[in-house]
Amino acid sequence: MQVDYEKAYLFRIINAAMNEPKFFTITNHSLILVAQDASYVQRFASDYILINPGQTMDVLVYANQNVGQYYMATRPFSDSSAPPVDFITTGVFQYTNSEGGLNASFITLPARNDTNATNNFISQIRNANVTQNPPLNVPTDIDRRVYIAIATNTMPCNTSECLVLDRFVASLNNVSFVFPRIDILQAYYNSSTNGVFTEDFPLYPPVFYDFTGNLTDLNTRTNLGTRAVVVNYGEAVEIVLQATNLGAGGSHPIHLHGFRFYWVGTGFGNFNNVTDPSTYNLVDPPLINTVHVVGEGWVALRFFASNPGKFSFNFRTLENSSALFL
Repeated sequence: MQVDYEKAYLFRIINAAMNEPKFFTITNHSLILVAQDASYVQRFASDYILINPGQTMDVLVYANQNVGQYYMATRPFSDSSAPPVDFITTGVFQYTNSEGGLNASFITLPARNDTNATNNFISQIRNANVTQNPPLNVPTDIDRRVYIAIATNTMPCNTSECLVLDRFVASLNNVSFVFPRIDILQAYYNSSTNGVFTEDFPLYPPVFYDFTGNLTDLNTRTNLGTRAVVVNYGEAVEIVLQATNLGAGGSHPIHLHGFRFYWVGTGFGNFNNVTDPSTYNLVDPPLINTVHVVGEGWVALRFFASNPGKFSFNFRTLENSSALFL
């Protein structure tokens, strides 16, 4: 990428990867985050960003260093016990009329498993009070609460293609999503939902255990199903997403289709519905559509159900990883 000295550049960065959040940096330059998921945030400067699959970030970069060539670089982030290959991919940020080789050959990206760098970056993201954003409207009186445990489970693999006895599947509240052969919304409006989906997605995990503890002896089996949460128009919804150590563990990028939500809380360990809500940020929470659920922790989201339809709520790392909201 060619740039001119002392000019400012706006990057719209999209993580189009399927599985991994990504660190991104431009050596010797500060990245100023100005928006996430098409919503302005309070500006802050960082040496790097952490961006999740399906997420967008708008970043300002000032070309104010010595004229030359500098690396743009990205690498995956993973705190899972099954991490991806640690490749660093590079491009070149090149000033007009620069001569010679790269001015800065040393790439200073956080390590692949640097949870402190990840949490330090995302903890700085706050909603900006600007006219370009919708007026702040964080639900305070909640009509519907949903507590979802995210896990990687096992299912028997009994087809001719199986090389092992079990296969891995993702689950939300111990339900592994099955894609129906008939459009769900069409079935709903035609009052012909039998055999297509059920309206009984569990609002809480069916079994409460030490989600972030040692789960060596826990039964890892899950259930298959096409199950939906049905909410009324205008309801104030709160969803708490709980990461677990079941399977590979680690953090998860979560996306809700059809809505933006306020990310009001984050914490570590198992969510406590008595004490943890007192830590919520109801003053300037970011308005986003993709959130990073921290490993061995939780996030809390709030929104109004103001967009009628059928929407998937899914995480990006495995198949069979959706809940439905109608």
